[in-house]
Amino acid sequence: MSFRTNATASRESPRSPQSPQSPPTGIKGRLTRVTWVDVVVAAAVLVLLYLTLKVGQGTTVRFSTSQSAKVDTDPSQLPYDAARSLLRMFVALAASIVFTFVYAYAAAKSRRLERVLIPALDILQSVPVLGFLTVAVSGFIALFPGSLLGLECASIFAIFTSQAWNMTFGFYQSLTSLPRELDELSRSFRFTRWMRFWKVELPAGTIGLVWNGMMSFGGGWFFLVASEAISVNQKDYALPGVGSYAGAAIADGDLGKVGWAILTMAVMVIGVNFLFWRPLTAWAEKFKNEQSEANEVQRSYVLAFLRRSNWSQLLGRALRPVGRALGRAGRVLGVDDRPLDIDPRRQRTGDIAFALVAGGLILWGLFDLGGYLHERTGLGVFGEPLLLGLATLVRVVVLIAVATVIWVPIGVKIGFSPKLTRIAQPLVQILASFPANFLFPLAVWFFLKTGLSIDIGGILLMALGAQWYILFNTIAGAMAIPTDLREAMDDLGVRGWQRWKRLILPGVFPAYVTGGITASGGAWNASIVSEVVTFGGTTLTATGLGAYIAQATADGDFPHLLAGVAVMSVYVVGLNRLVWRRLYRLADTRYAL
Repeated sequence: MSFRTNATASRESPRSPQSPQSPPTGIKGRLTRVTWVDVVVAAAVLVLLYLTLKVGQGTTVRFSTSQSAKVDTDPSQLPYDAARSLLRMFVALAASIVFTFVYAYAAAKSRRLERVLIPALDILQSVPVLGFLTVAVSGFIALFPGSLLGLECASIFAIFTSQAWNMTFGFYQSLTSLPRELDELSRSFRFTRWMRFWKVELPAGTIGLVWNGMMSFGGGWFFLVASEAISVNQKDYALPGVGSYAGAAIADGDLGKVGWAILTMAVMVIGVNFLFWRPLTAWAEKFKNEQSEANEVQRSYVLAFLRRSNWSQLLGRALRPVGRALGRAGRVLGVDDRPLDIDPRRQRTGDIAFALVAGGLILWGLFDLGGYLHERTGLGVFGEPLLLGLATLVRVVVLIAVATVIWVPIGVKIGFSPKLTRIAQPLVQILASFPANFLFPLAVWFFLKTGLSIDIGGILLMALGAQWYILFNTIAGAMAIPTDLREAMDDLGVRGWQRWKRLILPGVFPAYVTGGITASGGAWNASIVSEVVTFGGTTLTATGLGAYIAQATADGDFPHLLAGVAVMSVYVVGLNRLVWRRLYRLADTRYAL
């Protein structure tokens, strides 16, 4: 179902089925009209499958935890390393999409689950990638003993944790702020809840989901070095990939090889943008909720080429029986217009029971954690990270404020102009995807040359991993503003600040809040790789919670690591509760389109 009304329709009269001039129908008929475009698309898909299987073979080789980390930094190894990194990124993206659908839908549709899942999501996005890696490496290596697949799964899981939370927050926001007319349409046609999701809710959130997916993919690149060159419990593990290659080159102080890694990263980002993200953003344009066509629309050469192929229609026809079967099976989920008549006493009893069970589990976990820390170090271990967290908190607040002032106007400008979007999208993708580690040589040189303290300069490195969430969500929010509303403002002569006050700020506000939440969590996460800067034999360390966690991870000091992660979670959740959740409710109740 597309939200945009097609302006043109076929005026040809139907031909008789017996007419000799009738074109062949069905799959057999279409196969007789195979064009060179179909051949090229089929060949490209086969080559892609072959390369995926070829590269994937390297993930199941023998591996021993006693092996020392060895990274081949020969530049001729970079094409293979790039393929391995890309495979991990797309596997993690697929897992993030599945997680987003399940988690966001459960939180949006269940009042009780929402009370647990959304605070839990705040905590999950505040847990640093290194915190997940510490547990994931041991767990996956035990799950796949003697195989490199365990380390591969741990790396993919780390990338997943840098992608999933932003996408989940964005899709949850679109589900809870569904336009009223779409909700009424679903109820009036008595869609099943399965149909409502695929025909109404998912299309309504497609633009935001695509742009958040693009941003999350960039977040995966940002933590690529940490997820491929893993240092846990004083043991170093390394996987073939651009991230581990760059990490080894940085540790060796070899600027030439760092340059090759940067060039490879730029080629990958531009290639993925051209072949994957730009076609997706252009395709997502059809899901705009508007009554009139835009004067300009995004275009993609790859999408235009694919639309000339018959394979999509062939696959659609072949999979149609599967879709019908799933639709019939989805009827067990109920019909959308069925009223919910709940006895208040039963509802209150259920709420109390749910609160007791959830609260009991949380208290049990906190008690067990407190007992572990009390036995190992004492509860005074929280004192130092609490104080260091204040320094990191100041950096996060400054970063969010500056990023808002700079990137909201730029994001609106890009989102309103399809031509500018085509130009800016690959540039923003490269900037958002650039790991801070790649700039460590330049950062060390700049800080030493200018005398700038890393306590201040660390904000610039943190911004590399956080500010783009605000930009990408603002672009998605601006693109989702219906063209007819913008044209109405033009007809009324509304310009300047009044246009911003009446249309732009209310239109982008829900998306901006989503971007602000994830940017805040991303900034805390980015502090771990931004407060400790190393190149060659030079190490600069800032005062902050990120440096504390990075040091505890490298030393294998689990009590201090747990204390640091717990304190970071408290800071992130507290900031979300006091600031972002209030803005979220305001966006839900007042500024939903």
